[in-house]
Amino acid sequence: MADWQPTATLETLRRRAELMAAIRHFFSFRGIWEVDVPVLAKTGVTDLNIDSIPAELNGRRHYLQSSPEYQMKRLLAAGSGGIYYLGKAFRDDESGRRHSPEFTLLEWYRPGWDEHDLIDEVSSLLGELGVVTEPIKVSCREIFQKNIGLDPHTASLEVLQQKATVLSGSDFTAVSRNSCLDLLFSLGVEPTLPDGLVFVYDYPLCQAALACRGEDFSGVPVARRFEAFLNRMELANGYYELTDAVEQRSRFESDLALRTAAGKPAMPVDLQLLDAMEAGLPACAGVALGVDRLLMQLLSLTDIRQVLPFGMRCNVND
Repeated sequence: MADWQPTATLETLRRRAELMAAIRHFFSFRGIWEVDVPVLAKTGVTDLNIDSIPAELNGRRHYLQSSPEYQMKRLLAAGSGGIYYLGKAFRDDESGRRHSPEFTLLEWYRPGWDEHDLIDEVSSLLGELGVVTEPIKVSCREIFQKNIGLDPHTASLEVLQQKATVLSGSDFTAVSRNSCLDLLFSLGVEPTLPDGLVFVYDYPLCQAALACRGEDFSGVPVARRFEAFLNRMELANGYYELTDAVEQRSRFESDLALRTAAGKPAMPVDLQLLDAMEAGLPACAGVALGVDRLLMQLLSLTDIRQVLPFGMRCNVND
């Protein structure tokens, strides 16, 4: 095939256009605005596991955004009400069958809702888009106990390191709790998920990211977040959003310490987000969903380039 040709078939691109139109119809029917926020900003994210792509503008460093989250939360604090974004996002060092450094993201926020309300809406959206299986909801504790034989909230770091070392075949004895849990989930839990749509909720506190802290039915502290998996492929990540600016600043600082320890460059903190949170970010739930991955699942395709007009040719590493 000539190098100028698209990496997706024209029929797939037609289905992609239909999918985007159906998403917009879903939210328009519910009175949720579409917002068009910048993909280029002065700050990136501090998350250890996300690398923002830098860009120079007028001699100053900016970043392509890995998510519209920070700008959308500023709109929520300004009183927007429910909003959604459907557009491009960017992450460095993302390659493989399921990853692209440039991808299409659907992200939306619902003031006054919690994470379980949003799980129901994600299910409704996916049902209208062609996912016909009955969703399954399971707590992170349940699925870890079933597949790994431990409680991710209460297991000691030493036990997690031992389990991760055995499962991976590599030395995890000096690795953080968060990294051990990530490894155990990726290798020991995710491959065992059933076909169809599965929501995993109530994650360990060390994996709270931008989610509120809470307690499960037994009083154990948890992160009030969820992830959605479709046929064992991670599709969406949602939070009952943190609204406390002081706590958010503390988490940014913790992230930066982790980046320094890992030898990664420090990222400038988004002070405008903190100012917006101090002004009053409403209680809300938010979720980000990978549109390219969804289309892969709907069309039973195995490589993300097959659903992109001009997918980048990256080495397959997953």
